[in-house]
Amino acid sequence: MSNIVYCIGGLGTDEKIFSNLVLPGWELKHLPWLIPNEKETLEEYAARMIAPVTEENPILIGVSFGGMMSIEIARLRPVKKIILISSIKTHLERPKWMGISGKLRLHKITPSKPNKFSENLANKRLGVTNEKERDFANAYRRNVDKDYLSWSINQIVTWKNHWQPENIVHIHGDKDQVFPIKKIKATHIVKDGTHMMVMNRAQEVSDYILASLV
Repeated sequence: MSNIVYCIGGLGTDEKIFSNLVLPGWELKHLPWLIPNEKETLEEYAARMIAPVTEENPILIGVSFGGMMSIEIARLRPVKKIILISSIKTHLERPKWMGISGKLRLHKITPSKPNKFSENLANKRLGVTNEKERDFANAYRRNVDKDYLSWSINQIVTWKNHWQPENIVHIHGDKDQVFPIKKIKATHIVKDGTHMMVMNRAQEVSDYILASLV
């Protein structure tokens, strides 16, 4: 049996977001975000992202947008298990304001360049608790590819998914301000967990993951 788990981070993040997880006996392999092709669909993008994985029935861990991408990958090929962290399974779990933004195309308005005020607001919503997490989040915003960011935000707010695989585990924090728990049907709830709990509540998240991998 393979002991590899493939990980997809949140919006534009890299493998550092998984650095605090402790999963003895399991090897984490990060699937990096790609620069989208012109007019590329979510299905086409998912196919490119999973292409390097040659083994059958892989296990996927997806954080936030990475969880949504994991579900799209499962549409294209069988997976053994999907573990969502701080994510959503269908568009019905997405907060209402995101859907409204997608319908009215408000997300197409060019965002201003990040500044200290906007970063502080965004970090509060994420649930940042220390300097390391703040630096991680701020660095992502300042360095993320703009084409990728625009494409990804559009995919999130216009996602119209009703389907979900049976072999899915959903770990969610009850203080998540990005995807509030009131619309989420999670299998595991982390008390006081925020959208950044994969980093700042990593031990509890790790315990739930390990229990799911048995």
